[in-house]
Amino acid sequence: MPIQTTPKIWMNGELVDWDKAQIHILTHTLHYGTGVFEGIRAYPTSQGPAVFRLTEHIERLYRSAQIMGMEIPYTVDEIVAATVETVRANKLDACYVRPLVYRGYESLGVDPFPCPIDVAIAVWPWGAYLGKDAIEKGVDVMVSSWRREAPDTLPAMAKASANYMNSQLIKMEALVNGYAEGIALDSYGFVSEGSGENLFLVKKGVLYTPPLTASILPGITRQSILTLAADMKLPIMERSIPREMLYIADEVFFAGTATEVTPVRSIDRQTVGKGTRGEITERLQSEYLAIAAGRKADRHGWLTPVAQERAAAVVRPTAPVAGA
Repeated sequence: MPIQTTPKIWMNGELVDWDKAQIHILTHTLHYGTGVFEGIRAYPTSQGPAVFRLTEHIERLYRSAQIMGMEIPYTVDEIVAATVETVRANKLDACYVRPLVYRGYESLGVDPFPCPIDVAIAVWPWGAYLGKDAIEKGVDVMVSSWRREAPDTLPAMAKASANYMNSQLIKMEALVNGYAEGIALDSYGFVSEGSGENLFLVKKGVLYTPPLTASILPGITRQSILTLAADMKLPIMERSIPREMLYIADEVFFAGTATEVTPVRSIDRQTVGKGTRGEITERLQSEYLAIAAGRKADRHGWLTPVAQERAAAVVRPTAPVAGA
């Protein structure tokens, strides 16, 4: 879906006009994928916009950067404040938030260390990732021929730009074959995740999800669903899942910031359960969205209000730039 432009983007401590948020063509990350990023949502609430699990997302951004040998020249609190200020400056009630940490313009080659570490935060309106009816009616998906990266190839626990070439291959294969999304297996043939979402399935009332060792991203939404499932006293199993378990599951659903909680209607043209959103999926989906939108009490402290949060418009680096 086309990006809807907004007035301002935060870049290296300054709010700049959308059209002026530019980089050089020889920026290192553009050529080698040496960036890390986050996907975050702000939801409309009765008290104004609120960002869902903002601090947790930014903390994961820092973990991704650490894995990739990048030292972000701001503190977590400064990036949290900058994110809030960017949402506020664009006067959005709801939006998608994209913080990006990338190696900038200095030298070009496989060695990334001479390049500066730049940071940007963009926000824009973004609706249902898999279609407006997906939340209720579910989506049709396929098991991809593309595997997730092996543990000793690329770091799956980092939300790194380079990793998403694999995601694009999974997504493109699904789309050209008439599916909304693809499910990847890991290098051992067990279920991993979607191209940009974690995966859950339900069998006889038990909630299953692949473990971190299945080359999955440690999703913030995934962790939220596990927390809500524990609140509901649902049995939970994080374990290796063979492909065939997808076909005999009672319910399957994706969980991610963009997809939120989206039921899977069929896999490889085999109907999942009754072919409709399952009872447990609906319960978790309803609870997740109600908390995110402020319709239920924020009992886990997941929401960062934008209107009430005090943030500086300009945030300067407090740490040296790695490799500069």
